[in-house]
Amino acid sequence: MGIKSFQGPRAEPEKLKSMPILVEDYMTRKLITFRKDQFVIEVMEALIKNKISGAPVINEHNELVGIISDGDCMKQISESRYYNMPIGDMKIEKYMETNVTTIDKKANIFDCASLFYKHDVRQFPILENGRLIGQISRKDILCAALKLRGQNWHC
Repeated sequence: MGIKSFQGPRAEPEKLKSMPILVEDYMTRKLITFRKDQFVIEVMEALIKNKISGAPVINEHNELVGIISDGDCMKQISESRYYNMPIGDMKIEKYMETNVTTIDKKANIFDCASLFYKHDVRQFPILENGRLIGQISRKDILCAALKLRGQNWHC
């Protein structure tokens, strides 16, 4: 598994106040997560119910072990037809992405936007001391950008 972490700026606390809006200002802290031994059908149901495109997969210590997305579920659906198996009858572990890039909560939104542009992902997990503490999505970055423009829209 290759979890890569993008580190944010290494500024002193007094300098952080003058920096651009940080990932931690817009990251989601209440996450829907899965365990690798759950079934893909559970992921499908949760993604639809919560109107999300994917979620982190964690272990019993809240450590990130992968990401499962709607695209990963599509792979399982496609294989189900090919092998004539029930849809969603396989464990997440077989389909989740384990090569996950994370981002530091102190990164600014411009660096994060650049990473979204470079990577084909919809969200980046955020770790602290090896544990999952949140994630930031493309939508979160759009909301931050609107705030920077001084718009009065609610995200």
